[in-house]
Amino acid sequence: MKTNTLDFDAQALREKILDLAMRGKLVPQDPNDEPASVLLEKIKAEKEQLIKEKKIKKSKPLAPITDEEKPFDIPDSWEWVRLGDVSEIVMGQSPKGSTVNQNNEGIEFHQGKTEFTEKIIGKSEKYTTTLNKVIDSDYIVMAVRAPVGDVNLLDRKIAIGRGLAGIDSYLNDKEYIYYYLNGIKDYYDQRATGSTFKAINGAIIKDTPVPLPPLLEQSRIAAKIAQLFALLRKVESSTQQYAKLQTLLKSKVLDLAMRGKLVEQDPHDEPASVLLEKIKAEKEQFVKEGKIKKSKPLPPIADEEKPFDIPDSWEWVRLGNVTTVGNFHSMNPQDIQDGENLIELADIESSTGKLIKQETVNGTVGSSKYRYFKGNVLFAKLRPYLKKVLLAPNTGVCTTELLPIDGINIDNHFLYYSFLSDFFFRQIEKEMHGVNLPRVSPKKLSEIIIPIPPVLEQERICNEISHLLFLLHKSKKINKRYFTNTKS
Repeated sequence: MKTNTLDFDAQALREKILDLAMRGKLVPQDPNDEPASVLLEKIKAEKEQLIKEKKIKKSKPLAPITDEEKPFDIPDSWEWVRLGDVSEIVMGQSPKGSTVNQNNEGIEFHQGKTEFTEKIIGKSEKYTTTLNKVIDSDYIVMAVRAPVGDVNLLDRKIAIGRGLAGIDSYLNDKEYIYYYLNGIKDYYDQRATGSTFKAINGAIIKDTPVPLPPLLEQSRIAAKIAQLFALLRKVESSTQQYAKLQTLLKSKVLDLAMRGKLVEQDPHDEPASVLLEKIKAEKEQFVKEGKIKKSKPLPPIADEEKPFDIPDSWEWVRLGNVTTVGNFHSMNPQDIQDGENLIELADIESSTGKLIKQETVNGTVGSSKYRYFKGNVLFAKLRPYLKKVLLAPNTGVCTTELLPIDGINIDNHFLYYSFLSDFFFRQIEKEMHGVNLPRVSPKKLSEIIIPIPPVLEQERICNEISHLLFLLHKSKKINKRYFTNTKS
């Protein structure tokens, strides 16, 4: 999953680092290291001693690992082993409810992965006086129920319920085993069972194939992974901060534009008051020709409604007085032809005004659609807070969650930028209704106010916004290349 708008996929890089590490390709092998085969003999002797001392129970031998189970090749000094051959596995058990408390009585208790963090498990508010399933800082803790396979490290003793398991790897570097388990969550997902809650059992954990390096190499691998992950966190934080800055800059550009502070006013421009008279006459002509329906007069704009001052040559207007909002060309399914352009709500990227994918009608259309025309502004009335606004690149049909709006003697590019501005959406937020599917009605949309500059100034504003957003996009690409090429 991508973590930010600079396309810096930190999670994918983490997965790649873990993959290289477990194949023996992250750090070089040292011929002076004692091979893993010798380590296995030591582990075998350690287990026998622990059995003799009755610290662990003797268990049945696990089946040898077949070639089919080995997902990749490993260096000659490594060995494929089962996790149960080199670790003690403790499956959690839920204590009686009467023993669980929040009064610090007994030992800290964890039922599942609720308190998991990036690495070391967080503090639980629950305690239990039942001490039969206790693990300490020698263990890795794994989630075994809904979801499965997530792991954390421990820095203290805790009691675990049946949503967790503890893994204590004999004589191995705990952090190496932790990082390996961190990279194979899919292995456990594929083996989980259960319809309501997916779960894995102790046998699945014990059977897990593990590529085992020499002990010293385990430590070098774990240290290198930690170093690279720390670097990734720094880069990730920087890119997130940069993405936030970009969003703020875009917002500021649009805010300045709507206040008349992005370009200078030209005293020779015909004022917006004259433009409004032309719009009024144009609308009357459209009504006369039957192109739009006659609508009820909208209320005048009170001074209290105006969120900020605008230049003298500008005018505040209601959207319904200067656009075709409310006059939508509804298309019956049978009148829509195969091959026509189709735009749905999901096809528009939030906040950017980009068309993610261009669909076409293919087969039967299940419901009515709106006809839109090239250059119309498509505004999402459903969940409008997502800022799904598109300047239509062609003519076609769209789902009725999108409202095709055309300016009357107004530059649609200016309308488009107005619709993306924060002040516009602050008004929309007040008019939304519905809890599960918040929306704004065309009637309420028509009452939204926007500032209108003279026609020529509209064009200058749009050109300047386009230029500045291009520079922001260009800087994003430069930073993307930088972060992609960053090396440790």
